[in-house]
Amino acid sequence: MAHAYTPGLKVTEELLVKKRRILPLKGDVVVKVGDEVNPDEVVARTHLPGNVVPLNVANKLGLPPEDLELVMVKKEGDEIKEGEPLAVKKSFIKWFSSTCEATINGKVESISHVTGQVLQRGEPIPVEVKAYLKGKVTEVIPNEGVVVTCVGSFVQGIFGIGGETSGNIMIATPDNSTVLSEDLIKPEMKDMIIVGGSLVTADAFRKALKTGIRGIVVGGLDDKDLRDFLGYDIGVAITGSEDISTTLVITEGFGQMNMAAKTYELLKQHEGEMACINGATQIRAGVIRPEVVIPAASQVKVEESARSEEIQGLQAGSVVRVIRHPYFGQLGKVTDLPSPLQKLESESKARVLEVEFDDGTRATVPRANVEMIED
Repeated sequence: MAHAYTPGLKVTEELLVKKRRILPLKGDVVVKVGDEVNPDEVVARTHLPGNVVPLNVANKLGLPPEDLELVMVKKEGDEIKEGEPLAVKKSFIKWFSSTCEATINGKVESISHVTGQVLQRGEPIPVEVKAYLKGKVTEVIPNEGVVVTCVGSFVQGIFGIGGETSGNIMIATPDNSTVLSEDLIKPEMKDMIIVGGSLVTADAFRKALKTGIRGIVVGGLDDKDLRDFLGYDIGVAITGSEDISTTLVITEGFGQMNMAAKTYELLKQHEGEMACINGATQIRAGVIRPEVVIPAASQVKVEESARSEEIQGLQAGSVVRVIRHPYFGQLGKVTDLPSPLQKLESESKARVLEVEFDDGTRATVPRANVEMIED
């Protein structure tokens, strides 16, 4: 049976999660298939070429470029140290001699007798790729990276900022509708992943940064506060590389929006357990969702523990969130999926569904105006 595509978020107690951990350049993989890894464990490493810093030696020594070879004391490929002579222009009178010194540590990349420029290549930049998840290495891609797999609870968010991090879960609000305010941020939350309710305030987020909280998972965020945090507007580019120490995952959307009861209860059930979170978000083609992964305590047989990944499609009983006015943000269950096209208020025709919201009210909405909460 065919299903119309319906965008959705996964919120599930058990899922087989696989992550490719790949180096930007070929390098060395330091683990093997079957190894159990922790989030902060390095699985692969390499070195990026150092930055190139040009130095106009001919100009500094007052020479024509073609005479550069006569004064160079370092050749192409030679190692250099900052402050070490690269070229020396000698004179019969000692005090009139002049020296051009290296400005970085590294090596001489090239010497141009046309421009008089010497290119200095900085020292290689070490790059390490960490496991991110607590799980098992199920595949090794030679010289490139690995696939890390774990079974655990999984929650996708709507939007996030900040990169990969991990910490134990701590519930910060008494329920899913309480605002995560500054007074709820406590010193004992340092290095934790805290869970809030309907909104995180600007003051609370700033206090979380100072406290050393590793991550916040909450229902909503004011977009004005987001601009204040970052100092600029978020465009269509991917997030996740912001220079902040606290990763933020928004599960419902912008504004004060209660975290879905199912999401809040799932996180609450795992309080005290380790969670791995990533705020990286991309809303254009190649959608990337922020996520919370709570690895199961035992990862002995990850292949046998996971449920089927088959996509079931929208059907009666599916949990959905309305993403358009006038029911924006409301959660409910699909009660019926009429097949015929129905006329909307705009006079256009579209396929619709009937939904019963959590408060017991019912409505008919276009199918394009909902997203499915996949469980």
